[in-house]
Amino acid sequence: MTYTTTTARAVRGALLAAAALLTLGAAPPGHLAGDWLYLTLTQGAARSGDTRGTLLLCDPPQGHGRAAEACGQLAAADGDIGRIPLRDGYCAMVYAPVTAQARGRWHGRPVSYRETFANPCELAARTGAVFALGAA
Repeated sequence: MTYTTTTARAVRGALLAAAALLTLGAAPPGHLAGDWLYLTLTQGAARSGDTRGTLLLCDPPQGHGRAAEACGQLAAADGDIGRIPLRDGYCAMVYAPVTAQARGRWHGRPVSYRETFANPCELAARTGAVFALGAA
């Protein structure tokens, strides 16, 4: 059987989600109560990029180093990542694409988000702490 990059990426994503669930001792996402998002970041080109992800839980906040801040920003935006206020600041005009994806549930409603940003600075300015996966 031949595996394509897309198949390998899908398998890797499923394994990351399973590992996150096992680590947190949580039920599969379909059975999670409360507000939660499975977040992924892909650095570089979509076909050859480096992807990492985490499960953000907001009751209580956990999942990455800035979970409480991320959950607060999501609460203020009613779970809509696109409504998080733009942070003031300056970003260098360097092209280093990063794709942010989120899927999950917020107040019982499904959440789906995908956006590619020119660089990590632009990502942080537009999505706040939500995709700050490596921050402590």
